[in-house]
Amino acid sequence: MELSPLELKFLLRLLEHSPDYRTRISQIKPESKTRSSERDRLCESLCSKGLIEYIDEIKQYQTESAGKTLLKVDTETIPISANELALLKAAESQAATPGQANKVPAGDRQPLLHQLKDRGLIRITKRQIGDVWLTPQGIQYLLNDCAPTSPHARLPFSLVGSYLAFLRRSLNQAASPTPNPSDSSAVTTEATELTPEAVLEKIRQLDQQLHTDNFLPIFHLREKLQPPLSREELDQMLYELQGEDLIELITLQEVSKYDEAEISAGIPQGTGGVWFYISVSE
Repeated sequence: MELSPLELKFLLRLLEHSPDYRTRISQIKPESKTRSSERDRLCESLCSKGLIEYIDEIKQYQTESAGKTLLKVDTETIPISANELALLKAAESQAATPGQANKVPAGDRQPLLHQLKDRGLIRITKRQIGDVWLTPQGIQYLLNDCAPTSPHARLPFSLVGSYLAFLRRSLNQAASPTPNPSDSSAVTTEATELTPEAVLEKIRQLDQQLHTDNFLPIFHLREKLQPPLSREELDQMLYELQGEDLIELITLQEVSKYDEAEISAGIPQGTGGVWFYISVSE
């Protein structure tokens, strides 16, 4: 995969934000004179290549005719929450910002707005890229496939330093001492749990232990498997299990039921929501 010099610099800027290589896009400046519009274009291009992900934040929206109709009917007979109704009401007559629905908790607004958009109840009139982060594929690209060839690109020492630190961390993880075979618990942790199949079995065990009815919040799994897995490694295994139709990742609906730390354990999506629950396919 060939990247432009600016695309590569964008990725290297993300390495300055370890350990999860995630930050607000306003903190990313591939070059000192890079305009925000060019930065956003680079972000979308890298996302289309699977190297990064970002959160698409809704800054302004307007209620569509379907949403206005919904405001006039008996809401007890339709599946819509009071917070969703408040968001629809705020933009009924003209475009509104999420903050104008001030009765809705700030942390709930973006996920709910994206759900309303997906249902065709609102129209987005202004959006903005929020957080941006390296995907597991992006990390692997920088480790194994990055081979810039442009004779004209110039890298400041700060970017070179960030890349070297990234490589050292990866080498140190790869060179971690092998557990003593006589230590059965270590073998279980390092050899068994570091496979997608073992992660699937752990999901089943936790679901049974916690009585989550095949609707396991991801933060429970992170508590058990991080460490020995990193966040990126666990996410990658969940993607693999989902790709093989062994599990389904489900977005968070009732944001107010969980605290900020539990929500942040989910897997953010470009639409603004998060994959929060794991359901094992029957």
